[in-house]
Amino acid sequence: MATIIDGKAIAAAIFAEVASGVGEMAAAGVGLPGLAVVLVGEDPASIVYVGRKLAHTRKAGFQSFEHRLPAETNEVDLLELIEQLNANPMVNGILVQLPLPPHIRANRILDAIEPLKDVDGFHPVNVGRLSIGTEGLVPCTPLGCMLLLETVIEDFRGLKAVVIGKSNIVGKPVAMLLLERECTVTVTHIATRGLPEIVRSADIVVAAAGSPGLVRGDWVKPGAVVIDVGINRIGTPGIDSRLVGDTAFVELGHAAAITPVPGGVGPMTVACLLRNTLIAAKKQQRSALPGDGRQKRLVSLT
Repeated sequence: MATIIDGKAIAAAIFAEVASGVGEMAAAGVGLPGLAVVLVGEDPASIVYVGRKLAHTRKAGFQSFEHRLPAETNEVDLLELIEQLNANPMVNGILVQLPLPPHIRANRILDAIEPLKDVDGFHPVNVGRLSIGTEGLVPCTPLGCMLLLETVIEDFRGLKAVVIGKSNIVGKPVAMLLLERECTVTVTHIATRGLPEIVRSADIVVAAAGSPGLVRGDWVKPGAVVIDVGINRIGTPGIDSRLVGDTAFVELGHAAAITPVPGGVGPMTVACLLRNTLIAAKKQQRSALPGDGRQKRLVSLT
C-alpha cells in the first residue's frame, strides 16, 4: 500500500518552526511580522480561505491586517491601498486573495506589490528569480509540494517528473522547483495528447489540473510518488458533497507515496504563506539595519 503523506502533520511542524522564529524576533526587539490580507468582494470560497489564513496568522503571533473591500471597488482604489501597504513598515507581507472581480486586472494589482512583501510569490521579480534559481519568495503551494516530496524522496537527481497543469500559480513554478533539484521535468495539461502514457513514465507525478479523478490507477507506475494538488467539490450540497483531488485516490495503492485530499497539499499552502512572511520580515529587518547588521541579524528560516 502507498504511504500516505500527512500534510497536516508536516504543516504543523512548519507552524511550530514559524512560531519559534516569531519568538526569536520578539526577543531581539525587532517587532513582530505583519501580514496584510486583502479581500475584494464576497466570493464564498475566498471568504473561507481568508478566514483560515487570518486565524493561523494570529495563532503564530503575527500582526494581522485585514482589508475587506466591496465588490464594486475600482482598480485605482485597490492600487492606492496596495501602495499604502507597501509603504507601511509594520506590514511585511501582502496577500491579495484571488480571484478578483472581473473589472479588476489581477496582473496589474499583483505587479504593484513590493517584491519583498510579495509572500504569494506572484510578482514578476520573484517569478524571474525562481526561473533562474536565485533567492526570492516562492509561491506557497509549489513550495508546499516540494516540502512534501522531500519527506519521501532523498535524492531527486535524474528522476522523471510529470506535472499536469500549466498554471502560473502551481504548474509552472513547481516545474521550475523540480528542475532546480535536477529532475527531468515534463509539463502537461488536460489537452496533452497521450497524457496517460506520459504520466505512466514518471517517478514523480504532480496533478494540478483542476479535474476531479483525472489520474487513474493505470496511469501511474508502481513505486511512483504522487502529489495531488486538486481540490474539487463534487456531489450535491448538503447531501453527499465532498472534496476530491485530481487523482482516483483509491486506485493508487501501488504508488510509493501519495497525498490525500483533503489533508495533503492544502494545509501546506497556509503553512508556507506564514513561512514566506517570516522570511520576508527577516529580510526587511536586515535591509533596514545600518552597516552589515551583524549585531542584530537573525538566522533566516530555510
